[in-house]
Amino acid sequence: MTDDHDKTNPDRSVALGEKALGYIKYNLTSAAPDGYELWFNYASGAKPELNQSIKALLAEQPRITQDQLDKIYSTHFHNEPVDERMEEISSKVSVELSEIMDMVGSSLSNTENYSESLEVFTSELADIKDEGSLRMMISSMVTATFEMAQNTKELESNLARSKDQITKLNSSIESIRAESMTDALTGIANRKKFDVTMERETVITRQASEELCLLLCDIDFFKKFNDTHGHQAGDMVLQAVSRGIMQHTRQSDTLCRWGGEEFILLLDNCPLDEAVKRANIIREAIKEQSVAFGRNQIRVTLSIGVTEQVPGEDLEPFIARADAALYQAKEGGRDQVVTAR
Repeated sequence: MTDDHDKTNPDRSVALGEKALGYIKYNLTSAAPDGYELWFNYASGAKPELNQSIKALLAEQPRITQDQLDKIYSTHFHNEPVDERMEEISSKVSVELSEIMDMVGSSLSNTENYSESLEVFTSELADIKDEGSLRMMISSMVTATFEMAQNTKELESNLARSKDQITKLNSSIESIRAESMTDALTGIANRKKFDVTMERETVITRQASEELCLLLCDIDFFKKFNDTHGHQAGDMVLQAVSRGIMQHTRQSDTLCRWGGEEFILLLDNCPLDEAVKRANIIREAIKEQSVAFGRNQIRVTLSIGVTEQVPGEDLEPFIARADAALYQAKEGGRDQVVTAR
């Protein structure tokens, strides 16, 4: 989303577009719509938090990598295609519910008419003196009863159809919701899923007085690896690492791609010492596995920061402590686990 002033001022919009393209060229990042949108918003200053994130990176390095850009985009921009699909399905559900209300209203009207016919029949029955009039009245009631039965049958059929349609739409909603919380490359959870899970787990651990630990994992020298072997090989490594970590997780754990070459693993009901043991098991497993790329067998290592949530602690300091531990692991030579208490 950009500032409304940028949309209504063509000269400013063109100038910002030129700036965005300049940032793309300088940083050697993708000129796809997502990348252009990010740099255009950076140039316009429409998203202050976005600008802070980019400036913080540029203060430490001359250029921003594509992986970093993808991470920033996922943090500051909504998944609009998913939002549009959700809106479309919600609209269809509303239409179905409206049709159901119309059908129920029509059925109530038919029922009221039938009740009135029964009342008339009952009140006039005692006054009938001849057989011909009785037959006519009975015939009339048989017709009314038949019509009522037909209307009821039609209502049941329409309600069944609407039920099936709403069931399918609900299934689509669940599918889209799952998609919006899944990393497209690795198939594991994304940051959005992590936020939802973290909120839930924080409540559970507070109520049950259980330990909640976090592993922040980073693939060592991934940028250098990408530059040497290319992004296709890099994608294969990311997929292999995510699979390798998943092999050492419990059903109750949550593994997310944190962005770029970073993964975050949330361990519920797990004390810190046990979390450190599991981190080393994961580190050794990734170190031992290889990824076939062409004629090459590629091996990578992980640096891992581990910490335990302090009771009542918010998410930001919890992750910051794990990030600090990860930084120490990197500075200490990589391929190691460091704990922050």
